[in-house]
Amino acid sequence: MAGLILLAMIAMPIIEIAVFIEAGEAIGLWSTIGIVILTAFVGTALLRHQGLATLARVRDSMDAGRLPVEELFDGLCLLIAGALLLTPGFVTDGFGLLLFAPPFRALLRTAMARHMTVRTHAQGPRSTTTIIEGEYNDITPNDTQEPNDGDKPQDRIT
Repeated sequence: MAGLILLAMIAMPIIEIAVFIEAGEAIGLWSTIGIVILTAFVGTALLRHQGLATLARVRDSMDAGRLPVEELFDGLCLLIAGALLLTPGFVTDGFGLLLFAPPFRALLRTAMARHMTVRTHAQGPRSTTTIIEGEYNDITPNDTQEPNDGDKPQDRIT
């Protein structure tokens, strides 16, 4: 995984530079710069609009007593999309715009959930273990101590 990230960190700037050169030759320097600046503004507007809508859906889910898993995933995708659109480049802008599309996020969410489910089941019997959290009070009787005056008879075990 680390090798894949390193490869992406090296390849993306090279790809972006190549696309900038091609776009500059095709549409001109100032048009290329204008499009890069325009995508940054469009990304900011889309992030504000969809981010607030996602936040409202998170509140609605919480009010209904549901965990807002889908909404939080959408929020993470929007955060990444905004960062990609603010990063100068046509390739990153393309990926950023894809992440702003709700059908693409739904497809990505489904693929990631399927991948995570497969990986969980591949771990073997540990994945079937149920963990229950809670608090308890030890009410085991202690024969060496006399009950306090505050103890009620129904609270003691005999």
